[in-house]
This record gives sequence, structure tokens and C-alpha cells, in this order.
Amino acid sequence: ISGNRHSLKMEICVAEAEKRNGKNTVNMQETFTVYLVETRPMDAVAEGRNQAPDSLWRRYSEFELLRNYLLVTYPYIVVPPLPEKRAEFVWHKLSADNMDPDFVERRRVGLENFLLRVASHPVLSNDKILHHFLIEEHGWKEVVYETGFQAKADSRLRALSATFRVRNPDKRFMEMKHYSDELQSHTSQLLRARARVADRLYGVYKVHGNYGRVFSEWSAMEKEMGDGLQSAGHHMDAYAASIDDILEEEEHYADQLKEYLFYAEALRAVCRKHELTQFEFEMASQELVSKKQQHEELSTGIVRTFSFKGMTNKLFGQEAPEQREARLKLLEDLIAEGEEDVQEKTVECGEHVERAWVDMHRFKEQKDKDLREALINYAVMQISMCKKGIQMWSNAKECFLKM
Repeated sequence: ISGNRHSLKMEICVAEAEKRNGKNTVNMQETFTVYLVETRPMDAVAEGRNQAPDSLWRRYSEFELLRNYLLVTYPYIVVPPLPEKRAEFVWHKLSADNMDPDFVERRRVGLENFLLRVASHPVLSNDKILHHFLIEEHGWKEVVYETGFQAKADSRLRALSATFRVRNPDKRFMEMKHYSDELQSHTSQLLRARARVADRLYGVYKVHGNYGRVFSEWSAMEKEMGDGLQSAGHHMDAYAASIDDILEEEEHYADQLKEYLFYAEALRAVCRKHELTQFEFEMASQELVSKKQQHEELSTGIVRTFSFKGMTNKLFGQEAPEQREARLKLLEDLIAEGEEDVQEKTVECGEHVERAWVDMHRFKEQKDKDLREALINYAVMQISMCKKGIQMWSNAKECFLKM
């Protein structure tokens, strides 16, 4: 990872995946996959020292823990997503089995991509927990839990699932939230269309296998035409067999699109956090206004708003002066606290807006570049695939001409 002055000064790769058996938390036997994370200091690479990399094994759930910690700790950042936990949007050749070697390999690539994205991020790359994850084989989970992020995560989840109406949301964030919904919807439509095309393609290629079989069987019956038919059959067979590699490559481009399907969720989380801080600020402001009003009514004796309490005071006579003094003092203390709270919320809200806007801008540039590249590569792949098809039919034509 280089090209970013803030980035981690190390090379990172998820080198391989391995199946293991062990006992889970409830003492049941289970099979799981672990991934080998290798890191090497950049200066050693630059100086050409062939230093062995530091390496350690991590489970997918540990990557999840790292990401959850980052989400809670940096609410203003569009945190890179992890590859999917289970295979979705699959064409029928790929099983939806988590132990399927093709799926595990694609997940390995996705996990490496996740680490590279995090490690080249101007803010996330400086996080101590990330360094622990990459370098400390043992004890890193304890370090994460010691940060107390779990309690924050729980309250954040409660807050994010609550429904609240913000009176003055920032228009830019409203637009960004709308944009993330659109991005998710368009990406999933694109992925569905791609899966349908891949399915149809798979069928076409496999049908060419039937041509191959028919030509071979036919060639056995023909004296003059036999060689030509047999050669044409071989071309057809080779063509039919090549589909598996093509669809593997297809999945690779699909994964690049899928990353943005999941990125849309991360983008929405930042917008939602803005709504939450804005809502808390508005509630605190409202509370302060109400306390000030109560204080004014109590000190002047003029009740502006009709209240049942005001009525009972009129009916049962005023309270004793010392009671009134005590209530005034309490309200003054609450007003002072309220002002502090509003001040804090104003700062928090302002900071979130400012930092989030910077990160969203960074994300937008990255996304434009990535998606453009993925779509161009996908188009190039389709073109080269069609060229191979034309080549195969031209070869078959040659075979027929020689008969």
C-alpha cells in the first residue's frame, strides 16, 4: 500500500485460506476457515532486504470484530465493507456452500481488499487496534473489548433503530442518503442482470459440448468427411470447456460491484449518524428553551402557557417563598447544565458534518474510479469472449472447407 502519505508503512496480503476443525463457544465441534495475514515493513521492501513477512491466522469473525470496532469509533467515515459471509447472487455452477473452494478463494481476495482499503485510508490507517490486528497474534481481541466499544455499539444500535424526526436536517446528507439508496438499488439490479446473462451463457457454452459429441460420433461413420468433422468436434469441446474459467473471471468483476452494494450501507450509516446527532442537538435545545420558560414564569409569576399545575396554584394558593426559591435554584442549575449540553451537541454535530463531508468526498472519488475500471474491464472481457467464439467458429469453418 503506497501512494498515500498517511497510509501504513507496510505491505499487507491475505496469502492463503485453510480449513480447521475445533470447538466453538458452546463446546460443539465445528469446521471453519482461517486466513493467513502477512505483513512486511515497507522500508525492508524498498531496500531489497528479503525479510520473511510477519504472519498470523485470523477467522472471518475477527475481521468482523475489527470492522464493527471501526464503525463505532469512526462514525463519520464510510468504512470499507467486508466480502459477503455467504455466497449470494450465484449462478448454478457455484454452490452456496461456505466451504466451496471457489467461494473461499474469492472471500480471501475480498478480505485482502478490505485490509488494503482500511490501511490506505488517511484516518483508519493510524488506528492502534488495526496495528494489533495485523501484528499481534494473541490478545488483540482483549485490546478491542478494553476500548469499551461494545457498550457504544449497543447504544448506537438502539439509537439507529429508533424512529425520530429531525426538524432541520442538513440537505447534503439527505441527498447523500437518497443517493446511497439509489446506488444500492442500481447495483443489485446490475448484479441480477449479470447473473441472468452468466446463466444463459453457461447454457450456450454447454450446448456447444453437444455439437462436439455429435460431430465426433458422426465422424466415425464418414470416410471422406471424418477428419474434418472430428477436428470441428474438438474445437467445439474445447470451447464448451472454457466456460468455467470465463465464469470464474465473471465472478471476480461481480465481486467488485458487490463491494459497492455493501458500501451503500456504510454510506447510509454515516448519514443516519448525522440525523442522530442533529436530533440530539434539537432535543437538547428544546429542553433548554422549556426550562428557561419555566424559570421566567416562576420568577415573574406570569404563566404564558396554560397548565393544570398553574390552575392548581391559583386554586390552592401560592407555594411558600422558600419552596419557590429552591425551585428557582434547581431550574438555574438545570439551565446551566442544559446550556453546556447544547454547546457540546453543537460542537459534536458540527464536527461530524465537517469530517463526514471530507470522507464522503474521498469515497466518491474512489467509487467513480473503481466502478469505471470494473465496468470497462467487464466490457473488455465480454468482447474478448465473443472474439474467441468467432475464432472457434472460423476454425470449424476451416475444418468443413477441407472436407
